[in-house]
Parts: sequence; structure tokens; C-alpha cells
Amino acid sequence: MEYLAGIDLGSTSIKVVIYDLNGHTVAHASRPMEVVRPHPEHPDWAVWLPEQVWSHVADALREAIAALAEPSAIKGVAVTGMGMDGLPIAKDGRWLYPLISWHCPRTTPQQQWWLENVGAARQFGISGNPVWPFNTAFRILWMREHEPEILRQADKWLLIEDFVNFMLCGAKATDYSMASSTLFFDQQKRAYSDELLAAAGVERSLLADPHPSGTVIGAVHRAAAERTGLPAGTPVVLGGHDFLCGAIPAGAFKPGVVLNVVGTWELVMTALEQPVLTGQVREMGWWIDSHVARGLYAAIGSAVAAGMLEWFRQQFGFEEAQKARSQGGVDWDYLMALAREAPPGAGGLMFLPHLSGSYIPVVDASSMGAFVGLREVSTKGHAIRAVVEGLNYQFLQIIAGFKTTMGVQPDRMVAVGGGTSNTFWMQNKADMAGKPIEVPQLEEATPLGAAIMAGIGVGLYRDEEDAFQRVYRPGRVYEPDLNLTCRYAESFAIFERLYPALKDVHAGLRKLAQ
Repeated sequence: MEYLAGIDLGSTSIKVVIYDLNGHTVAHASRPMEVVRPHPEHPDWAVWLPEQVWSHVADALREAIAALAEPSAIKGVAVTGMGMDGLPIAKDGRWLYPLISWHCPRTTPQQQWWLENVGAARQFGISGNPVWPFNTAFRILWMREHEPEILRQADKWLLIEDFVNFMLCGAKATDYSMASSTLFFDQQKRAYSDELLAAAGVERSLLADPHPSGTVIGAVHRAAAERTGLPAGTPVVLGGHDFLCGAIPAGAFKPGVVLNVVGTWELVMTALEQPVLTGQVREMGWWIDSHVARGLYAAIGSAVAAGMLEWFRQQFGFEEAQKARSQGGVDWDYLMALAREAPPGAGGLMFLPHLSGSYIPVVDASSMGAFVGLREVSTKGHAIRAVVEGLNYQFLQIIAGFKTTMGVQPDRMVAVGGGTSNTFWMQNKADMAGKPIEVPQLEEATPLGAAIMAGIGVGLYRDEEDAFQRVYRPGRVYEPDLNLTCRYAESFAIFERLYPALKDVHAGLRKLAQ
């Protein structure tokens, strides 16, 4: 028997999952990922402590490996997880400063400097990234301004996945997908951009050398073996950015396949054969990364999704929570029953899902949410159905953007994530899209994707397609009601008018609220 290990560094937990070559879980363990706020004078600053990250990874590895009869059956290990967060490492391997978390707002001034001196258009045309305050470049600029002596001691700046790889095997390396999150990566050349490095005043030597995902970068050394239980000599292979690793077992590494990750945020992505770095793509809110699948790129868009439903549940779901306590079940079941009872179109009620602003297909962080079409006959059922429909209209807008900005015609849709357990939401999405939406049986797609990259790196799979055929397990398919598809097409045209119609109204309301 041969096994592969995937390590997933998430914002809430660290997971270690060991798989056989058919993608079945053999052993797993997890530890919490803990945000630390160590500066009383800056209570909003947030970091991950490197010693804690490594300790939790090592403990989870040891626990999972203890369940195996033959630890030597592990033929490779790869790490995946969040992007952007990193730390400076000295030449002798000491970490010099904690990992500044994406939760931390301290780098907003550096973001503003970048926008004024580099510009979003110039930067996107090279790296394909939106300019977010937590991009890696701004952590380095902050360190140069506030902790220059520490930065002078640094040999490399390692992203969090690269840090764990370094602790396992001593290599200071990164993969193309993680390098994409730094703002410095030239997507056309698949190398760091001399132009962007010069604009920032950052030395190329500070950044870890980028390689394709699936590259073997070293072997577990003796000290790491003693700490983790991994056999010394186990190959360490580059994984990549979490959602891109999760795309591999879902089959979303083929152009035309759309992956919908449904959770608090809804992420929509597809593979591209070439990076599309136009102004139209940037203005719609897409970002372009190098895929973990070799030779490919990814177009990604994200918007708050289940967070809207959670808001509704907290504000208006008291009665359903009471029912769940007295009659059993969960409050979501009762709320979705109300949504099902309401007619398609929610009785003329529409919801603009911009409670947290809008990031795609309209980039306007100051936009606001709205219910439009309220009447005295409107009920809670109409309202919760309108929220679901509003989220799915937004999904239609994102899908339409693939064709209008990149010439991609989606021909298969796959959905993963916790939100797929909401069967009403998923069926309504299929009805609106007019295409089947498949929810495969993937409990932990992200660490499985990392394990697959390890398997490709050590030669246990020929390529991504070979691995996909081995691990894929079909799940539920939501078939569209095409009669409803036609009806929703008419409503969608009205939904697309909501944001333009309310933009000035919301601007006036923001002024009143100041």
C-alpha cells in the first residue's frame, strides 16, 4: 500500500490528511489555527506565531501517522493553504518576525502608496492581482519602514506554506500559485517582475525561487522526522494555493469547467490556457493566478455569499431557532422550508447582495445591500427566497463574465464547500443557470489536491488527469428546470438594473451615515 499526505493551513484549522492513491482517507488529524493579537497598543494587529504553526502541524502529523501500521508507506507530502501571509527567515533558519495575518489592517498605508505610485492597472497587467491590503508586497514594505533592522537580517521572505516546507526539509522555495499572491509575479514570464520589484525597492534575492506545483524540493530531514513522525527521506513536494489545489480532485483544471466553492464567500473559477490581463478583466473584479495544474492559469472571482444568509438568520430567524429547540432539527431547515413555499421570483421581491460591498462583477466596496419590491403581502418566506435568488443572480453575472471578458464558454459546473449542503440554494442555482451542477463526494478537496500534487511529483500519477480519474467520486447532480430558467432570464434583466439604479441613492445614504 502506498499513501500520500496533504497538509492544509486554513484560517481556522490546520488539517493533516493521509490518503491512499484512490483518494480515500486513511488517517487524519487537525489542530486549531489561532490568530494572536500581541500588541496592546495596536489591538487590531493580528499575527500567526510561527512556533505555534509549526507545533500544530507537527502534532497533527504525528497523530495522523500514529494511526498507520507502516509510516514508510507515505511516499510524499505537500502543503496547501491560504496565500499572502509570510515571514522573514534568517540565513541560519531562525524566523525573525511573526507571520502578519490577513486579518491585520496595518498595511493599509502601504496599499495606498502602491495605488498612487504603481497603480492598479499597471500592476494587474503584469501580475493579474487586485490590490488588496494584505498582499505580500505590503507586508515587506511595512517591515522595511517599521522594522528595517529585522528585514536587513532576512535571507528570504517565506509564505506560510513555504515556511512549513522549510521546517520539513530545509528548502526555501515556493510554487507559481503562491508566488502569484505576492504582487511581484509576472504571469507571462512565470518569474518575478523586475519592473514591480524596482518600483517597490525590493531585492529579488529576498523572495524564494518559484517552481511549478508538483516539484520535489527536498526530503524530510532527521529533526523534522523526529518531531512529526514522518519517515526521514520522505519527499517534500510543492503544493499550492488552497482553492487551486481543491480544484484538482473536482476536475476544475480543464478549460470550460467552472468550480464554484460555496461558503461564507462564494468563489468562482475556471482554468485558462493563457493569462488574460486586460483592463476589462480587472475592472470586473477578476484576478488571474498561475494554476497548480501545470501549464495552466486560473481566473478567479469571489463575493460574499453564505454570509448574507447568515445575516438573515441572525436578524430574522428567531422563530425558526425556537422551533428547532422545541421540535428538533436545525433552524436552517425551517428557513429553507419558508423559501421553498414562496413562489419563484419571491412575489416580485428582489435582493441586492451587497451588504459587504461588491467585488465582482461590479467593483464597489462602498455599495450597499437592498430589498426592492416590498409590499404589504411580502412575507419572511418571500424575503429569504429573495436573498437566495439575489445570490444566484450574482452568480449568473459572474458566469456571464467568463464569456464577455475572457471568451470562455462554461460547459460543466462543479460545486464544493459547506454551502452545497443547502439543497434549495443549489437547486435554485441550477434552475437559474440552466445547466446541471454537480456536487462530487469530496469531504476534503483541498488537502486531497495537495496530496495529488505530491503524487504527481513522486511519479505515482502521470498527471492531473490520471489522478482525477483515480480519486473522483460522483455525487449529487442538480438538474435544471428549464421552464424556471426561462422565467429567471426575464427577472435577471431586471436584477442587473438594481445596482446602477441604486448607486447614487446609496452614495447619499453613506453621506448621511457619516
